[in-house]
Amino acid sequence: MLYRATQADIDLMAAIHASAFAGSDAWSRDVFSLQVALPNVFGLLHPSGGLILVRVAADESEILTLAVDPAARRGGIGSALLREATTLTATMGASTVFLEVSVANIAARQLYASAGFIQAGRRPHYYSDHSDALVLRLNIG
Repeated sequence: MLYRATQADIDLMAAIHASAFAGSDAWSRDVFSLQVALPNVFGLLHPSGGLILVRVAADESEILTLAVDPAARRGGIGSALLREATTLTATMGASTVFLEVSVANIAARQLYASAGFIQAGRRPHYYSDHSDALVLRLNIG
């Protein structure tokens, strides 16, 4: 069901991201193209409208973005993407996964909490709406 993103999927990734994030918070196709081209970054796509982009460096990984089309939310897509991405990062040698999430994004915070992520820090006024980012961590190894 989930599959690895390639350069051929860049337009789809940008469209999913634009549906999930407003205005300037949505990533362009150029951003996705640059990220997917990096050797230590991988993306996963769900055919119903979800994506996750992850960077792995040594024994740590970072979820760069996770997006699910609003019409497909609450159907387990985010959980499936998160599960598969953390499994893949573990096989690549990562023992910890980090991410940032807006304090205002309650649904995402609930998703990450249910997956076992815990707060490791806070970045004040991090997002374009000036909301703080919570830095979350999950030990996988």
